[in-house]
Amino acid sequence: MHGEYKTPGGKLVVVDFEVIAGKLQEVEVSGDFFLYPEETLEAITGSLRGISAGLDEAAIAAVVREAVPPGAEVLGTSPEGIAIAVRRALGSQEEGSQGA
Repeated sequence: MHGEYKTPGGKLVVVDFEVIAGKLQEVEVSGDFFLYPEETLEAITGSLRGISAGLDEAAIAAVVREAVPPGAEVLGTSPEGIAIAVRRALGSQEEGSQGA
């Protein structure tokens, strides 16, 4: 699965993953946003591994927000932007399965 979202006035967020048994696996988050410290990316990516593919944007954003360590900076995107990219990827899968 592949989803992208350009945050208004911000940067591009890209999320790639597989859905296995209804859960996100092999998650990679990338884009042209900035995180400080850099380890924040692994915290965000790790928080998405294993979550249900059925979660809505608000629930995904809450998972990401919880994963961002206190004092970390997320510049050019937001937990909501990452959640939108995830749902877009899942939406493309749903559209494809409906058309089959």
